[in-house]
Amino acid sequence: MSANPDGRPDPSLRPTSASTLVVAALAAAATAWLLISTSDLFYRISPLPWTGAGVLAVLAIAEAYLAQNTSARIQRRPGSPPVQPLAVARYAALAKASSLVGALSAGFSSGLLVWLVLEPTDEAASGVPVAATTLVTAVALIVAALWLERACRVPDRPDHEDDDSDRPTGRR
Repeated sequence: MSANPDGRPDPSLRPTSASTLVVAALAAAATAWLLISTSDLFYRISPLPWTGAGVLAVLAIAEAYLAQNTSARIQRRPGSPPVQPLAVARYAALAKASSLVGALSAGFSSGLLVWLVLEPTDEAASGVPVAATTLVTAVALIVAALWLERACRVPDRPDHEDDDSDRPTGRR
């Protein structure tokens, strides 16, 4: 956060950085690897549920739709209604949170996937499709969330629109 001239923090929302997502994914991958390799956790929850991949896929589809819709509304394309500024702020916050959830999910499922591939049991091999699908849907969520975040940006105005010299002042 930056500071205002009076010293108070500026509550502005910054774009999500790639380094934040990479660090979150690496930390989640390491956590997954440690949890699974040092305990029998996988064998207690086996078979892996498909619900994680399903939820991530639904979120990715919803955010991709929101991104396309919001972009059209902010750019004022013909036939699209204007967008409320508060809704855009909410969408941007949703996008930031979703990209982080996607990074954590992708990291965890990639750590799990590597462990499953290296584990020589049939039970581990049966979990590979679930972990791989979860990884793919988590990456799809990251992409959709970053697209939504980008769609929430206010477009730059051309220079001639900012110039008030041709506007009548009302004085004579």
